[in-house]
Amino acid sequence: MQFFSILLIALLPVVKHKHVVIAHRGDHTVLPENTLAAYTRAIEDGVDYVEVDLRTFKDGRLYISHGELSALSDKVPSFEQVLRLCKKKVNIYLDFKDADPAIVYPLIKKAGMQKHIVVFCNTFEQLKDWHKVAPDMPLMTSVPDEVKDLNAFFDEYPVSAIDGSIGQYTPEMLAVCKKRNVAIWLDVQAKDEDPLRWQKALDTPVQGLQTDHPGALINYLKQNGNR
Repeated sequence: MQFFSILLIALLPVVKHKHVVIAHRGDHTVLPENTLAAYTRAIEDGVDYVEVDLRTFKDGRLYISHGELSALSDKVPSFEQVLRLCKKKVNIYLDFKDADPAIVYPLIKKAGMQKHIVVFCNTFEQLKDWHKVAPDMPLMTSVPDEVKDLNAFFDEYPVSAIDGSIGQYTPEMLAVCKKRNVAIWLDVQAKDEDPLRWQKALDTPVQGLQTDHPGALINYLKQNGNR
C-alpha cells in the first residue's frame, strides 16, 4: 500500500464566488511583486487568494520571494507579516519553495490561518512532509505531463487541488477530478494574458484561475455572470 493512499483529502477554504481568482504574487503588474502593497492591492481587487512564495533565509528566517536573495531588506516581507495582513481578508495560496513544514505550520496555527491556506507543494517529498506534519492542511501540486491515469496519481498523492495549463486535461481527466472532488486552478498568467485566454480556460471547465491581472479578470467574470 502506498503511504498516501490511507490519507483523507483535506477540505479547501470556503470561498463565496463561483470561480476562484488567485493573484499571482499579488497584484504585481501594478506594484512590486510579493510585497505587502501588492497583496493589499489584490485584496482591494476582491481576489479569493493571494499567491505567496515562501523561502528560508540562511539565518533561518522565513521570507517572501520568488527567487533566492543574497541579503534581506526591509522591503522583503516576512511570513508573519503576510499572515497578519491576510487574516480575515483573503486566503493564501502558499507556494512552498524552500522551508520546513514543522516550522511553518505552527506559525500558521498561531495566526489562526490554518483554514485559510492551501499549500502548493513543488515536490512529492514536500507533499509527504506536509501530510506528516499537518494532515488536515489542504495541499496542491502539479500533475506531470506524462501522467495519464489521474486515479492512480491521486491514489498515490491525494491532494485537494491541482494546477495546470490550458488544454492539459482531457475530458476523461476532468471527470476524474470532479468525481474525486479535486479542484483545478489553471495558470493563465502569461505575457499574452487577455480575455480570450481567460475564456478558453473557463470553457475547460475549471474551478479557478491564477492570474497576473486580478482586477481585470474579476471585472471580466462579473461582466459575464461568472463571479
